[in-house]
Amino acid sequence: MLMIKFPWDQLMLEVMRTNKYFYSHLVDLRSIEDELASLDLTKQEKKELLEIAHMNLHGTILDAILSELNEKDKRHFLTLVANGEDEKIWEHLNAKVEKLEEKIRDASEQIKKELKKDIAKVKT
Repeated sequence: MLMIKFPWDQLMLEVMRTNKYFYSHLVDLRSIEDELASLDLTKQEKKELLEIAHMNLHGTILDAILSELNEKDKRHFLTLVANGEDEKIWEHLNAKVEKLEEKIRDASEQIKKELKKDIAKVKT
């Protein structure tokens, strides 16, 4: 059972359910797709693992951004994300977070490294 700890957690859950991400132009999961393709799994299993990778990536990026914001800005950010207001998201975050794109890329690279390490363990 998922416990809601903060007032913005419900918004976070809604954001996690969406498929369109404001940062998609900064992140590329093709290397993870290639790694998964090399595993001896069914097409459905690979699809499910890729969905998990996307969710992990999304959660990591949101966490990196949220850690830079105060409570009021977190709520505003998550509301914008839940509503798919990409332009307003960038305006809001650029006003609040220094080196935003770099932080998103760093978070992305971190989670991709971890995912690749996990895939490598499965291969051995």
